[in-house]
Amino acid sequence: MEQAYDLGIRLKGLREKHRLSQTQVATRLNLSRSAIANYESNTSFPSTDVVTKLALLYHTSTDYILGLENRTTVTLDGLTPSQEDDLLEVINIFLKQFKA
Repeated sequence: MEQAYDLGIRLKGLREKHRLSQTQVATRLNLSRSAIANYESNTSFPSTDVVTKLALLYHTSTDYILGLENRTTVTLDGLTPSQEDDLLEVINIFLKQFKA
């Protein structure tokens, strides 16, 4: 049986993964702590603008936050082009071995 999507659980999980408190998220997004708590408890739904800001804060896609996809994303911010190439090479090696 397929599990139902829960926006609040996804938001809380992302916040905890990034080791942020509700107050810290609220401050970064210029919202109240209670607004974040309401999103996480499914009492209210964030606006499109807030979903976009949450995606940027958590380095993920709006589709992931909204439950339209279940893939997490990895950002390569702060890496040099050479480091990005090296990381992509390691990923490709891993994928080839995984498929074998």
